[in-house]
Parts: sequence; structure tokens; C-alpha cells
Amino acid sequence: MSFATTVNGAMKSGVTKIPRRLVVRLGRLLGLVLYSVAIPHRRLVQRNVQFCYPQWSHRDVRDLSRRIFMNFGITLAEMFQSTFMTHEEVLNALLVEGEENFNKAFKSNRGIVIVSAHMGNWEVGLHITNYYGKPMLGVAAKTRYGWADILLRRSRNRLGNTIIDKKGALPKITEGLRRGEVIGMLIDQSRRKHGIEVTFFGRKATASPAPALLAMRCNSLVIPAFCVRRSDGRLTIQVKTPLDLTRTGDLRRDIQSNTQRMIDVVEQMVRTYPDQWFWLLKPWKVHYPDLYSDWDTRRRKRKAAKKKKKNLSKKNR
Repeated sequence: MSFATTVNGAMKSGVTKIPRRLVVRLGRLLGLVLYSVAIPHRRLVQRNVQFCYPQWSHRDVRDLSRRIFMNFGITLAEMFQSTFMTHEEVLNALLVEGEENFNKAFKSNRGIVIVSAHMGNWEVGLHITNYYGKPMLGVAAKTRYGWADILLRRSRNRLGNTIIDKKGALPKITEGLRRGEVIGMLIDQSRRKHGIEVTFFGRKATASPAPALLAMRCNSLVIPAFCVRRSDGRLTIQVKTPLDLTRTGDLRRDIQSNTQRMIDVVEQMVRTYPDQWFWLLKPWKVHYPDLYSDWDTRRRKRKAAKKKKKNLSKKNR
């Protein structure tokens, strides 16, 4: 056995044996550091919180924002630890509420669309269906950073799931559902041109219509499920009862109505666990562009600088 193998094994054993309470404490500390240094992101979170809770004081908004960053820090710490854990260790660390909803759905032999959101630790939670012998087919958009895509893909796929790129994923997902497979989709994030109008926190927002469209097209079950963190730090999968989809024959109206039902469940979860949602998302951007004007200005400047650097590099060749 080589020295590198021995060191790697010792590191893996050490990381997996870190007590959960210590992981939570380290994650909270990491979150507070991010809260202090990631000033634009902190402002974005605070702006979203104030937008949803206009009656709150500045202190209330600040306190929740700190807890949001601490939760994100815990999520990062858990993700790091889980990359060293075995299949059994990851699944045994997850509790399940509403397990009967999963059992009944899996026995139906129908395709299943699990709709979720960026709640708690959504990255670790996506592995839960493997516990029932049902690997999940998931969809994810690529990030701006290639190295992050590689790490995320390894983490998401290593226990049996298959995560495919969001671009051009519709045919593969449709085939999977018709074979009776499980599809996982996060509905609280949508690109502007692909989103459908919904009401979220009493304001016009956009959400992905894909889960509703696919479920109706493939006659699949739709089960909301969310991975949230209990007060003692344990991750719990809350499995809701399947949603009854509206089918009136008006496809456009049905997609909007069913998407709204899914978003209503997400909103209920966010209101119950406000510090565990990923408030860096911008679901209100289409209808309230001024809410993110400074953020968009910085983004345009970054793109312009990147383009200028690229052109300069070509010119010097």
C-alpha cells in the first residue's frame, strides 16, 4: 500500500467520523465568514428578505440574513463530509417523514416527478431515493465555473443518481418517466425565457413549467419532497402527499395552474423554514427588475471585462 493511499484512507476515515454537532458548528462559522466578506451577496439576500417581509425592521432582516448564511455554511460543510462517506453512511444520516408516500408511489410503477427547492441541504437530500432502490435522474444547469461543475457532478452521481445538463434534457427525461423512473427537479429557479408566471410571496414571479408539463404528458405522479435541517442538526426528508393535477384540456392554463400548486408548497416550506431557503435566487427578476439593478450592473461589467480580456488575448496571438 502506497503512502498516498494510506494518507487518503486516514483522511477519509477522519472526516467521516467528525460528529454532526461539530460539522454544524464549523458550518455556522463558515457561514458567518461568508456573511462578512461576500458583501454583494449579503445585500442581495437582505433585499429579497425585505421584499418578502416589507413589515420587518432592519434588525429582523439582518438577523434572518445571518441565519441564512450560517445555514449555507452548514450545507457546504455537510457536502464536504458526504463526499468521503459511503452509500450507506449518507443514507443512514437522513431521516424521512412521510415515508408512506414514497412507498405507495414506488409500488405504482408509474413515473415519478419529485419537485423540490433549494432548501436545507438539497444536494445531500437528492440521494434519498437510492435508499428505496430507485436512483434519481436529475437536471441541473451548468455553473459559470468548470471546476465547480466537475465537483458537483461527481458528488451528485457517485451514489447511483444520474444528473444531466438542463440544456436538451427534455427528451431524456420524457423517456425516463415513461419507463417508470424517478425524476428530480428544483422548481424555484428558472431562466427568464423559460419561466412561467406564478405568485410567490404575494408577488409576481417566474418558475419552471417543466415539472407540470412532463407530469401531464407522461401521466406521472408529482411528489413534493424537501430536505430540511432539524433543530438538532439532523437532515430530514419531508415527503408530501402526491399533488392532484388539474386537467381541463386547456394545456396552457393547466400548466400554469399546476405550476402554481407546486410553488405554493415551496412557499409554505420557505415560510416554515425561512433561514433554510437559498435566498440568492431571483425568482422576481422578470417582474421587478429594479430589485436587482445594481446586481445586473456588476454582472454586465464583469461580462464586458471578460470579453475585453478575451479580445485582447486574441489580438496578442
